[in-house]
This record gives sequence, structure tokens and C-alpha cells, in this order.
Amino acid sequence: MDTINILAINPGSTSTKIAVFENSKQIFLKSIKHPTEELAPFATITDQYEFRKNTILNELKHDGIDINSINVIIGCGGLIKPITSGVYEVNEAMKNDLRIGVLGLHASNLGGLIADDIAKTLPGAKAYIADPVVVDEMDDIARVSGHPAFERVSIFHALNSKAVSRLYAQSIGKKYEELNLIVAHLGGGVSVGAHRKGQVIDVNNALDGDGPFSPERSGGLPVGALARACFSGKYTLDDIKKMITGKGGYVAYLDTNDAYEVEKAAAAGDQKAAFIQDALAYQVSKEIGAMSTVLKGEIDAVILTGGIAYGKPFVDAVTERVKHLGHIYVHPGEGEMEALAMNGLLVATGQITPKIYS
Repeated sequence: MDTINILAINPGSTSTKIAVFENSKQIFLKSIKHPTEELAPFATITDQYEFRKNTILNELKHDGIDINSINVIIGCGGLIKPITSGVYEVNEAMKNDLRIGVLGLHASNLGGLIADDIAKTLPGAKAYIADPVVVDEMDDIARVSGHPAFERVSIFHALNSKAVSRLYAQSIGKKYEELNLIVAHLGGGVSVGAHRKGQVIDVNNALDGDGPFSPERSGGLPVGALARACFSGKYTLDDIKKMITGKGGYVAYLDTNDAYEVEKAAAAGDQKAAFIQDALAYQVSKEIGAMSTVLKGEIDAVILTGGIAYGKPFVDAVTERVKHLGHIYVHPGEGEMEALAMNGLLVATGQITPKIYS
């Protein structure tokens, strides 16, 4: 097989991760952190587009990666219309929906846009996304919120949740489609999903107001108090939206979106940091417990993944609360770059056919 050079791009709320693969071999990996103050000048996620793209190109040049050698560029998916799991070629319909935020604006929207823009400068290169955050496999009963004007929707860390689930299944000699799993992705956003035989049948909306809070998101706020705040005259719609996503969670309580900084502060004796960190572990544990009822207690494993899963005190706190549910599998960080690259390689070698977004 000829060498296929793949650039994987994963813009997150607090970082931009990039990796280069020669076929399935990773030859370059970089996680570029974006502190709150660095992103503060940008009014919207879309406004970060040129900044993040140029940051990627500069990092590749600095580390001696020849951008002209790239054949496939694959980005994590963003908030497009709900779609089935798979790989999609970036097209105009997708780019339009990523720009306007048809289901909302999030850093992952930039993945397909940046991939396409770079691919256009490279002869023969193609741009794709894979398993975007809007993969929708929810049972209909999980969509019911309590009022017909407000339907629950599937927005979660689909790529990493599914990739880590498959890694776990492989480690025990089984297929993902044979298992019942609860997967908690713990990063800039937090999603906790019930995986039943390869389908994520229920999951919290990890973006804007459901489930646990996160380093920068408020999670499920008390709705009465939120409604009163909306009509108090103190806040604009934009203010409220930023409270929910961007300036909630750790940012609101501790003025940082860096979970490692919170962990260090807690270990050094900062009682407020320790309390808020424990509150996040409490909420994650409670959501895991809720998902155990979705699976009727038939659980093969609880998986903790994402960047916060590197923190032993946090993992220990969650484990203490949910260990009665069964085996706890901890996979720190994200398998998203490998998953993106593998999907890109499968398309480039003709093993799968990319889907068309419309």
C-alpha cells in the first residue's frame, strides 16, 4: 500500500489538537492549549477560525512537517444536523451549517472548515469529518423532556466515546456491539452516555444545559432561577448563553478552564477549588447512576475518559461513588486523533465510502 499522509484536526473548547499519520503510524502530535484570556478577544467561535487555522499551520511548519505531503485532512465534526455515524466528505451544505451553527456554535464546528480550507491549497487532497458530536442514536423515550416545546437532543463526544468503547471491547476480546457500557467523557465539556450494543441510546446534551457542569459549561441549571435571570433586565441573551457555555463551571466558580490547575490548587490546600472539584465529581457520578437505570442495571463496564481522567483525585472520587455498578475502566485523554486518522485511512484506501451530507 502506498503511503497515505493524514492530518487530523480536533478543535476543542480549550485546545486545538493536531496529528499527522503515515498510514496508521502517528508521526506527529501536538495539543495547543488556549487559555481563557487567549480566546477572550473573539466574540464567537466562528471568529476564531483564522486564528486556529494559522496556529495549526505555524505548528506544522515549526516542527518540520511538509504540508504539501498531506493527502487526507480529517476534522472532528461539529454541530451540523443530526446524522448517522460515519465519515462525511466536507461539502458546501456542511460548511454553511458549520458557519451558521445550525444546532449551535462550538469549537468542533471549526474542524471541517479548517480541514476544507487547507485541503483546497493541496493538489488532490480531500477533507472529511467523522462521527461528529451530533451523531444521533437516542431512543425516542429519551427525547422526552417534560414539555413538547423542549425536546432533548443528542450532542456528545461521539468520536472519542465510541473509539474508547471499541478499545475496551478489544481489550476483553469482544465487540463493541456486544456490550452495555456507560461512557463518561470528561473534558472541556462533559458527556455521559448509555451505550447499548453499539448504540448510544441516551446521553446528556454536553453543550448547552444538560447533565453535569464542566470546566466551562454550567450543565443543568435550576430552570426557574434561569428563567428569572433571563427576564431580570440584568443580562442580554448573549450574556446568558455565555453563562451556560463558555463562562460556566470552573470558569464561573474559579476563573479558570484548566482542570489540572484546579487539581493542583486543591492539592495545595485551596478549599474552594477542592470543593468545586468534588462537586463536579459528584455530578458526574450522579449522571452515571442515572444512565445505569437506562441500561436496567445490565452494565459491562463504566468508562472514564477525556483529559480530566488524568487526574487521580477526580477519578478516585467518581470511582468511590459508582464502583457498585461494576468494572471501572479508565482511559485518560482522548483516542480521537487515532480514530480520525483510521477513518481517513479507510476512506483513502477505499475500504469505506464517505457519506454525503445534505
